[in-house]
Amino acid sequence: MGVTKNALEQLLERAGGCAVIDGGFATQLEALGADINDPLWSALCLISNPDLIKKVHMQYLEAGADVLITSSYQATIPGFLSKGLSIDEGEQLLQRSVKLAIEARDNFWTLLQKGPKHGYNRALVAASIGSYGAYLADGSEYSGLYGPDIVLDKLKDFHRRRLQALVNARPDLLAFEAIPNKLEAQAIVNLLDEQKVDIPSWICFSSVDGNHIPSGDSFKECFEILNNCETISAVGVNCTSPHFIDKLIYEFKKPSECFGDASFEELARKWHESGANLIGGCCRTTPKTIRAISKALKQKK
Repeated sequence: MGVTKNALEQLLERAGGCAVIDGGFATQLEALGADINDPLWSALCLISNPDLIKKVHMQYLEAGADVLITSSYQATIPGFLSKGLSIDEGEQLLQRSVKLAIEARDNFWTLLQKGPKHGYNRALVAASIGSYGAYLADGSEYSGLYGPDIVLDKLKDFHRRRLQALVNARPDLLAFEAIPNKLEAQAIVNLLDEQKVDIPSWICFSSVDGNHIPSGDSFKECFEILNNCETISAVGVNCTSPHFIDKLIYEFKKPSECFGDASFEELARKWHESGANLIGGCCRTTPKTIRAISKALKQKK
């Protein structure tokens, strides 16, 4: 008997080896008129305008995204408590972020089945889990410097209840995003193992030079931590200059040619040729960006 493939592996198989992730969420919320100048950032709309969140998801699906990332990047129990909400209400809002994405995905897929033949894949929903620094909203998510009082157990305690709430909402994937130091990566791996999470996960780091994450820890050190966790199905890079990406893929996948300035279509092709299997956008990218990436990859296929 063969080993059963998880949801992410099945998507990659359907997508011909490379799937498209959606793009900047807050960027698109603001383009649609949302005011998210708040420590909760895009998660504020979970309280004030959930329909707008669903609209952004639909726009990315129409653009060709194979994976929707939920609006929970900056959604945390402490953050909701600071707004006067209860722990239960905070957990419900976390789960709402998954529900909205699932509803958008299912509605979009139902509409496709009523129309002519199409080239879309049924998208997966990835529950976004930002770093401790993202909750602090003080820029430390880009430095990884949390201070001497932030130890492994404190980071595990910070992530534990939010992780469980999102797991209970049953997304297809868990997306740990913009992790800026190896201590937090270790805390996440420990939690996934302790809670016996059965949902495939990915962890994304940011990089300042193509070799190190913001704290100064090397990518190699971080990858060694992740290699011992069966739940981690993919490792990625976000909030990083596109010109560092090829270098990172080169180090951990296989050689490819270097490049200079290029459009996202050209970059996406290069990254895929270098060995990347999941390609999308981050801050300041839009459905237009994702449409270009999707077109480039699916035309190639």
